Amino acid sequence: MLDEYPKCFIVGADNVGSKQFQNIRIALRGEAVVLMGKNTMMRKAIRGHIDNNPNLEKLLPFIKGNVGLVFTKNDLSDIRDKIVNNKVAAPAKAGAIAPLDVILPSQNTGLGPEKTSFFQALAIPTKITKGTIEILNDVNLIKEGDKVGASEATLLNMLKISPFTYGLVIQQVYDSGTVFSPEILDITDDDIRARFMQGVSNVAAVSLVIGYPTAASVPHSIVNGFKNLLALAAATDITFKEAETMKEILADPSKLAALTAAAAAPVAAAEEKKEEAKKEESEEESDDDMGFGLFD
Repeated sequence: MLDEYPKCFIVGADNVGSKQFQNIRIALRGEAVVLMGKNTMMRKAIRGHIDNNPNLEKLLPFIKGNVGLVFTKNDLSDIRDKIVNNKVAAPAKAGAIAPLDVILPSQNTGLGPEKTSFFQALAIPTKITKGTIEILNDVNLIKEGDKVGASEATLLNMLKISPFTYGLVIQQVYDSGTVFSPEILDITDDDIRARFMQGVSNVAAVSLVIGYPTAASVPHSIVNGFKNLLALAAATDITFKEAETMKEILADPSKLAALTAAAAAPVAAAEEKKEEAKKEESEEESDDDMGFGLFD
């Protein structure tokens, strides 16, 4: 597989059962292959291929813990989504590490008053309503990264709440000799374009401040120079073709209103056409409604 597939995911498989593994393999069938094994054997296999592909050595530091490999030739983002979507709900078990915060919502639990001791042990405010225990406020029962206690696990099981979801967790991505974080797969073309334009803006700003012309700053320099020429023309008798309209407006401010109206006319005309089209559609619909029924 190391020779056949140019891409793979290093995935963590904690709390993933055999039935869930079967479902994941079925979902990825024909598109990716899930390979699990002992870490020592996986490292030995990788070292055996380093002579043919030295880049595989980059995988070795990540072969630790309960991990496996998912090999594919398809688009990494599509395979990632299928892996992430294959999760199952699981109850909280005492001693497990919480992967997320568990918020216990305010609710009527349906439990009898004899269960009050569980809530008191966890400092959860309650009251008895119609013979059942009601939780008064939302309670952050377990924080992410904390170990689940026996009382918390018992209470969640009594309330039939399965707060955790488990599945394969993508830890690293290998693609043609490069190992990177799975968050990089979320970067879109728009993100790259935005970051590039931000860099261009920074280059233009620095170039303008230090007076060093670059491809990014020259258009701004030209525009700024033209503004200075317009300012000189406005303050003096000097004139040129591009400044004539400005001078006419300064001499007769009423012309500005005429220019503004002329510029707004096409927009208003387009809006009127849209309104007329809407009216025609509504009239056609009303005409359709004017038809007589069978018994009129």
